[in-house]
Amino acid sequence: MDADSLKSLGTLLFWGVLFFVMMRFGCGAHMMGGHGHGGHGGHGGSGGEKDPVCGMDVDPEKAAGASVHAGKTYYFCSTSCRDQFEQDPRKYLAAIEQNKQQHGGHHHG
Repeated sequence: MDADSLKSLGTLLFWGVLFFVMMRFGCGAHMMGGHGHGGHGGHGGSGGEKDPVCGMDVDPEKAAGASVHAGKTYYFCSTSCRDQFEQDPRKYLAAIEQNKQQHGGHHHG
């Protein structure tokens, strides 16, 4: 194999590994169990909790993670979302409050 072939193969492997990691642990992990990021983040769910990071409906009994902030337990669809929340919970809670104000405080579901 010449240098160009090795470079092309290395590039292909890099992107393949990156794709695998993102699908397994990143946004693709949200699709496990038929969930996704489309539309309003899962209206019509089973009445579970909403992940404060990505907005997905989460069944507390099947949640990939949980975190307690200011005496309230928040549930997450993935450990990645939980970790992001724990780094700056106020950022995500402020976004939830802003979203409620923009929608007039009404609730879908």
